[in-house]
Amino acid sequence: MDILTAIILGIVEGITEFLPISSTGHLILAGHLLNFKGRLAETFDIVIQLGAILAVVILYRRRFIGLLPKGGWMNWSDRGAGFVGFQGCLLLGLTTLPALIIGKLAYKSIKGYLFNPTSVAVAMAVGGIGILLVELRRKRARITSLDWIGWPEALAIGLFQCLSMWPGISRAGATIIGGLLNGLDRKTAAEYSFLAAVPVMVAATGYDFYKNYSQFQRDDLLFLGLGFVVAFIVAYFSVGVFIRLLQRWTLKPFAWYRLALAPIILLFWPEAEGATSNIILDIQEHGGK
Repeated sequence: MDILTAIILGIVEGITEFLPISSTGHLILAGHLLNFKGRLAETFDIVIQLGAILAVVILYRRRFIGLLPKGGWMNWSDRGAGFVGFQGCLLLGLTTLPALIIGKLAYKSIKGYLFNPTSVAVAMAVGGIGILLVELRRKRARITSLDWIGWPEALAIGLFQCLSMWPGISRAGATIIGGLLNGLDRKTAAEYSFLAAVPVMVAATGYDFYKNYSQFQRDDLLFLGLGFVVAFIVAYFSVGVFIRLLQRWTLKPFAWYRLALAPIILLFWPEAEGATSNIILDIQEHGGK
């Protein structure tokens, strides 16, 4: 059962990490179906995301190699040269910084009150409506290459990325929507979302693993490794499929999927009925701490 659980969760993570439908939300829901819950499950859900992130590093390895400044890290000659060297690192840094700050300040609250089916269902619906509104009102794209992204776009996307700390909103969805609202076309917004996932997810995973490492047993690490490998393999193929879909479709099908899934979560997850009241009671009892 442990092996099957790791494989299923790895598949779910690999498919959903880079789609605007929330990998964390789907992992929480899959965990409830598999009766895999608790602090260990929450940490497992985050750590196996590194498998999907590794797939992006390999698929976009030329872009990441290009971030190495020529002549050393103190060489500023590549400023303004596009998504390369110091300029590229600066852009990713601007996109990552807001999430690091808010994640550090709100870590306990996010873990304590948002990792439940009711929260995921509401976030699914909110994200779906947001995607539809953006697609309906979106203007013509003015940025059609990663090399045309500037610091205002990078920072704006980073602020949108903070919304994904609410499980169910979707990190990919938030950053892609942030890109679309700031003039990127769908393909460029998706590719930048992939690249921006690497520093923020490595930081989030490392911090979470550091905080909870003592809870893992040897068998847990083997379980974690299996989920990591499965997530990597599935994500490796999912990224290419998603890019091809975006060249033909809008994001509307993903929005309708989210809106359809939200009421199903509330109807078929028994835990959802009492989750909201439990959260309110906890906040009242502990003062929201």
